[in-house]
Amino acid sequence: MEKITVYGKHDSSSAYIIRDFLKRSLVHFDWVPVETLDTLKPLFPGQVADDAQLPIVALPEHQLLFNPTVEDIACKLGWISEPKHTEYDVSIFGAGPAGLSAAVYAASEGLSTVLVEREAIGGQAGTSSRIENYLGFPNGISGSELAERARQQAVKFGVDILLVRRSMKAEFIGGKLHVDLVGGNKLIAKSNISATGVEYTRLDLPDENRFLNLGIYYGAGASEALLCANQHVFVVGGGNSAGQSALNFCKHARKVTMVVRGNDLASSLSYYLLTRIQKKKKIEVLYNSAITELHGETTLEGITVTNTLTGLNSGYITKFVFVCIGGKPNTNWARNTAIVRDEAGYLVTGGDLMKAPFNSRWKNSFVPAFLETSVPGCFAAGDVRFNSVKRVASAVGEGAMAVTLVHRYLHENY
Repeated sequence: MEKITVYGKHDSSSAYIIRDFLKRSLVHFDWVPVETLDTLKPLFPGQVADDAQLPIVALPEHQLLFNPTVEDIACKLGWISEPKHTEYDVSIFGAGPAGLSAAVYAASEGLSTVLVEREAIGGQAGTSSRIENYLGFPNGISGSELAERARQQAVKFGVDILLVRRSMKAEFIGGKLHVDLVGGNKLIAKSNISATGVEYTRLDLPDENRFLNLGIYYGAGASEALLCANQHVFVVGGGNSAGQSALNFCKHARKVTMVVRGNDLASSLSYYLLTRIQKKKKIEVLYNSAITELHGETTLEGITVTNTLTGLNSGYITKFVFVCIGGKPNTNWARNTAIVRDEAGYLVTGGDLMKAPFNSRWKNSFVPAFLETSVPGCFAAGDVRFNSVKRVASAVGEGAMAVTLVHRYLHENY
């Protein structure tokens, strides 16, 4: 594919969303900041009207998309397809490591499989600049590249992949999952694997929404590293995603500051990342700290960081804050179903359903398998699952294990 070019204002939230989507999708593109349409009119004679809106995405052969959504771009690139079957053996929601693993194993073993992803392939792992502790990649691999390889495997085995698709309604009828997708499609599946993952926790600060994608970014920000040259970048969080993000920004930024609520990194960060961060003079770590105020007019210009032990406030000038903390499970789709969730929204599975307080909230007429929810034939894998291990390798393992349990369920019920 010829390279795509994205034109837009430097402080455009819409342009960031497009850059992030293309980066996570491993699409090669150039980013060209422009302030007015006059810059583009000579490049595209007769194609840029006076009332055209930025950002503009230039596809091969000078086809222009004006202020497009990621759905518009995915459609033009031929990524949005229709379901090939009215009913599947298994539907998988979420194309992170767990969902991709489940899709590969399910289809390779002969199950008719559909994989539905509401954003880009890879999930949170797809935003990581580098994953170095995953088996088989001694030199590491970016999250987006790992996800793309898995996608290619899934396609090879015949998985139907529905990208940039959201569900409006999900219900279980006659033991099968019925899902209404935005756009009018309906999916029916004999079994289901939920691998919808988690979203990063919000800072919950005044003006946070005003600065969203205008200085406050959620995720590791792999698409923005080059744009942070000579800047003071802040990374909120102390886990592996935050650590990798800090090391990635360190290559370009003047300084990187990690804002960590705890009093150390050793309890939340892998040892190999910890030792590297400690050796980087451009990285500082503020322990027992939290961002408490955001400052700026139209875009982020500065922040206030508070030491939670002393109450001391410190002001910093910055245009870039990347938030990689905690996680909120993507399980709103289950709120009107019989699936049991914990207070935070995680899907409860297997033996945990037999324990208080969950054992009183479902009809325990069957013994759930290890990854099975309170609805027979509906399984959960990866970060979305209650008590899961938040690692890529464990998510991949759970995806594969879920397919084994799906096979058993289908054999016993169909």
